[in-house]
Amino acid sequence: MTVSGTATGVRVRIAPSPTGEPHVGTAYIALFNYLFAKKHGGEFILRIEDTDATRSTPEFETKVLDALKWCGLEWKEGPDIGGPYGPYRQSDRKEMYQPYGQELLDKGHAFRCFCTPARLEQMRETQRAAGKPPKYDGLCLNLTAEEVTSRIAAGETTVIRMKIPAEGSCDFTDGVYGDVSIPWDSVDMQVLVKADGMPTYHMANVIDDHLMKITHVARGEEWLASVPKHILLYRYFGWDQPVFMHLSLMRNADKSKLSKRKNPTSISYYSALGYIPEALMNFLGLFFIQIAEGEELLDINELSEKFDPENLSKAGAIFDIQKLDWLNGRWIREKLSEEEFQARVLAWAMENDRLKEGLRLSQTRISKLGELPDLAGFLLKSDLGLQPSDFAKIKSPPEEILEILNTVQPDLEKILEWNVETIEAELRAIADRMGKKLKVVVSPLFVAVSGSSRSLPLFDSMAILGRSVVRQRLKLASQAVAALVGSK
Repeated sequence: MTVSGTATGVRVRIAPSPTGEPHVGTAYIALFNYLFAKKHGGEFILRIEDTDATRSTPEFETKVLDALKWCGLEWKEGPDIGGPYGPYRQSDRKEMYQPYGQELLDKGHAFRCFCTPARLEQMRETQRAAGKPPKYDGLCLNLTAEEVTSRIAAGETTVIRMKIPAEGSCDFTDGVYGDVSIPWDSVDMQVLVKADGMPTYHMANVIDDHLMKITHVARGEEWLASVPKHILLYRYFGWDQPVFMHLSLMRNADKSKLSKRKNPTSISYYSALGYIPEALMNFLGLFFIQIAEGEELLDINELSEKFDPENLSKAGAIFDIQKLDWLNGRWIREKLSEEEFQARVLAWAMENDRLKEGLRLSQTRISKLGELPDLAGFLLKSDLGLQPSDFAKIKSPPEEILEILNTVQPDLEKILEWNVETIEAELRAIADRMGKKLKVVVSPLFVAVSGSSRSLPLFDSMAILGRSVVRQRLKLASQAVAALVGSK
């Protein structure tokens, strides 16, 4: 792999979208970029890619920054600290993008498209029915300048799409996969500028990487198929392209993609359960280095020393939770002094005001302090050990409990800001939609979230635990109740 010798030196970036709980995959890609910069004496940059205005929120942006800081990663430039190539938030760069869409139109590398969402959906359905991969059919590709002008004057909504070569292939060398060739006829005429004037991910990504002088783009292998679009934009603008490196996705033991539907994937989940950041970074860093057995326990500086970007595996990185547990245990036992361990425990218990809020809610519900562990201990447990029998005392039949749990789980994901008020509002709305009384809906949730039918207030407890922990507890509860249903 070539390490470019530019005037600015090696510059890499992590560019997460603040559209949900920060994923361990984000930490995995961020760590690679961080180690790459450290190895080459370069700079690691953080950029927030929030072109998806409907799903991006300030709360999720804060969570991204907090999660990466918790991981121990430090960036030279970013939305929180600024830098010479800012702003570092795409929504703050909207005016900067404006000239580039017009430049591509003027050069003949892009065209105005007036197709409605309904027309595009019909087009895709027809293509799928014919067994073809859905992509734009070029209807607006050859409109005359007069037609475009008159349709814009008539108030028609328009986007800007990129032109794609009619034949041949895009050939490039990837830092992990080596020589890659992708036929142009498999590449879609991507929308570059949306109707509201905001660029799409592909357009903004390339412009930002160029303006921020990014020399190496390291990201997940799911972006490999998008490289032709990006290379084409670099060519259209007359810019030097960075070196691309596409890292194998993290996968479950069965080789399936790591997803929150199957396993906990949020960084906040692992933080809440008491994993320490050094152990998580150690675990993720082992995917990027070659070591002998017995050398696994490494801090971030040791990972950097052994890091070898020339010798990366294309095999999937297996997220083995048992290995993470083993490493975390070793870090706790071997790397922390007694004083450090005690400080870590206290800091963990106070994280997100977990202990403080738990004590506040417990004060009016106990007659002696010794009752605290049974009442509020669930806030600090990593696993409730739920059994089917735990749900047997609920008045609703198992089938109804399972229906409630399976309805609540996806509906809670719709909440943008996770707090007591939004949780209560959503659960009341769920009860209304299901045609059930609120107490019927919340009864099994008490057990799912706390392991007991007598506990702290449900909405408060869910807010304290956090979305990622609640998600996992509801999933485990569903499995326990499904066993109860299956045994009947």
